[in-house]
Amino acid sequence: MPKIALLPGDGIGPEVTYAAVDVLKAADEVFGLGLEFEAFPFGGNAIDAYAQPFPEITQKGCLEADAILLGAIGGPQWDGVPRHIRPETGLLALRKSHGLFANLRPAKVLPGLEALSPLKPDIAKGVDVLVIRELTGGIYFGTPRGMNAEEGWNTERYSRPEVERIARIAFEAARKRRNKVCSVDKANVLEVGEFWRKVVEEAHQDYPDVALEHQYVDAMAMHLVTKPGRFDVVVTGNIFGDILSDLASVLPGSLGLLPSASLGEKTPLFEPVHGSAPDIAGKGIANPTAAILSAAMLLTHALSRPDVAQAIEDAVTQALSSNPTPDLGGKASTAEFTRQVAEAVRRAGVQA
Repeated sequence: MPKIALLPGDGIGPEVTYAAVDVLKAADEVFGLGLEFEAFPFGGNAIDAYAQPFPEITQKGCLEADAILLGAIGGPQWDGVPRHIRPETGLLALRKSHGLFANLRPAKVLPGLEALSPLKPDIAKGVDVLVIRELTGGIYFGTPRGMNAEEGWNTERYSRPEVERIARIAFEAARKRRNKVCSVDKANVLEVGEFWRKVVEEAHQDYPDVALEHQYVDAMAMHLVTKPGRFDVVVTGNIFGDILSDLASVLPGSLGLLPSASLGEKTPLFEPVHGSAPDIAGKGIANPTAAILSAAMLLTHALSRPDVAQAIEDAVTQALSSNPTPDLGGKASTAEFTRQVAEAVRRAGVQA
């Protein structure tokens, strides 16, 4: 039976996580998935209970699971703790310990919901971009790094295996979509960018059916808001991916719509892109869409059930079209929206 480790986290994290669990349970009822769930402390709540954001009990639970579903972490009450035990440090440790080197962030403007995008409807229509970010290398992890009274320094560093494996993830993903990859770097001024481009081109030789283009990161930022519809899969390094994936996440109109997956050597991680939003925690108005869609990605990438994932995605589209949460101009509470999705999934399962 597939085991799902739940890391509900902080702020609205528990609300959206258990909304996703309710939808997964509805899918389990009609598709017979045999799912098991167990929750573990992580982030700020783990700091309060264990004086560290990623305690041993959680490390063990994640390693023993088939997939990890994370809500959101952090909040102002933990901003003052030492850097080595901040909630975000726990997330970096989770990614690193599980070798989660590939972060997949789809940004899709759903049909009929173009008006939610900050872009003009004719530009937003049909946008379906998958940003693949290298997650465990680059400047966030490169050495040497440090700071003194006069200066601070970090190192952007990539090895051939790191670039090659993320490039192959992108090419494989493109084969299941529209067969186009755009690799983003800064090869005109950075040696690491020139190296990145060279290795991506070499990996591309094994994927002649996939079209490859290159863009500098500054130009790509412009293209993502002026002609996003022409891009399919975008692959890039850690820091550029951090920035561009957040930019792409705005295209559908709300961070509350964006899921993500982090894949690699050990248990894969699935989480919404949004933060913990402590200002609305406990009010019952949090948008659970991103968490529910993250659960759909879990079904595809961890449990090889894309059919069930599609049923969930279709159910989410129906609910968003009929009665979304207040952040999208609707009146549905978190619980009401979740019920709409769960009921649609049950109907889909009965009809299947």
